[in-house]
Amino acid sequence: MSTYADRYSAFACRQALEALRNGVPNRTAVEMLGCTQPQAEHRFAEMLAKAGDRDDPPDNALGMLVSGDFGSGKSHLLTHFEHVALGAGFVCSRVAVSKETPLYDLGKVFKSAVENGRMPGRSGRLIEELGLALNPHSGDYARFYTWANGAAEAGEINQMFPASLLVHERSHDLELNSEIETFWAGDSIKIARVKSGLRQIGQLQSFSFRAPKASELPPQRLRFFTELIKAAGYRGWVVLLDEIELTGSYSLLQRGRSYAEIARWLGQHTEQPCPGLVCAGAVTDDFASAIISIDGKNDRDNMGARLSGRYESLVSHAETGMRLLERECLPLAQLTDADIRGALGTMRELYSTAYGWNAPELPERARGAGHQNRMRYNVRAAINEWDLLRLYPDAQPDTESDDFRYLYEENPDLERESRDENGNGGAGPEADALEDDSPF
Repeated sequence: MSTYADRYSAFACRQALEALRNGVPNRTAVEMLGCTQPQAEHRFAEMLAKAGDRDDPPDNALGMLVSGDFGSGKSHLLTHFEHVALGAGFVCSRVAVSKETPLYDLGKVFKSAVENGRMPGRSGRLIEELGLALNPHSGDYARFYTWANGAAEAGEINQMFPASLLVHERSHDLELNSEIETFWAGDSIKIARVKSGLRQIGQLQSFSFRAPKASELPPQRLRFFTELIKAAGYRGWVVLLDEIELTGSYSLLQRGRSYAEIARWLGQHTEQPCPGLVCAGAVTDDFASAIISIDGKNDRDNMGARLSGRYESLVSHAETGMRLLERECLPLAQLTDADIRGALGTMRELYSTAYGWNAPELPERARGAGHQNRMRYNVRAAINEWDLLRLYPDAQPDTESDDFRYLYEENPDLERESRDENGNGGAGPEADALEDDSPF
């Protein structure tokens, strides 16, 4: 019987198998299979060390991009990064670019990151656990409080943030404190509610503020929330962005806005820095040639004209984002036959433990160009063949698979549901300021 039986239950092994079968490896599967990308691991570890250095902190976010073919292990690597980040004392969030989380909409990506965040040693909702972890008597909290008030005075964040922090610290109104926490996490709140809290604690005269423009909130929330995480005693916030290649199916305008957001997440927005944030993103290895270069959709030459006017301020950031995608992606190391044999050996033990059945060794597959060198193909084929052999011992499975290439065809459906919390179709630069009694 497999040695995994001593460490993992049969149920946990089955969960890992199904996650691998569907190409979305869970934490258990990644722990079992390990990681064969030492260069990417080393670079990620360096970023964690720099971001978590309280004596010499970075002045902005830190980021990296990894690229690889479909099924080459990008999602596996990000899951491994999550495991490493949690073990190093960071809060970690995983966000897959999708219709619900379009990369060009910082508000939606931020909210998804908060909703999907995990903390070392805690299993509850991230924002609630952070609220419980805050200790007003700690040095971390004192630094956070000082920073929030100083940033508000400098105009970097709205006065609403330090005001709500003070109410959260001193108020005994649990319902109001819960509303404040959800505001920090991306939901709306009425200014009147926070002013009522200030009145309760005798601090209404200490703050004077109006609601900010809707477009100002997402970057301010990102910075505030990152500082909040450090105030709760954690080293920083790691955000993992998967399936960035989906932006290739956006319209030219939304691709440009997405490039600008990539620059932000990777620490290239100098006017809106976010120290303590670490981002790792994964993208297909042909994205730049298919979308940005002159041989593809030629975003490099077309983007400036498309962003002129309303989005003029994003041009330089979009150019930076395109440069990062073209020149700064770290290619995943190619799998060797030894890598594949090792993974399949581990999979065999995993399958044997999951079903209490001695999974046999499978004939070695021909190693050629294309999908047969992809880990996803080999793992899925092995699981399916063991299923057949376990259920039908006389079967002689022979797996065939078609190659897959992402086509990057524009898909308007990916943009239709992207509207900000006030129904404005995305918080653009010209969003109107909200009234004092409006939710924001």
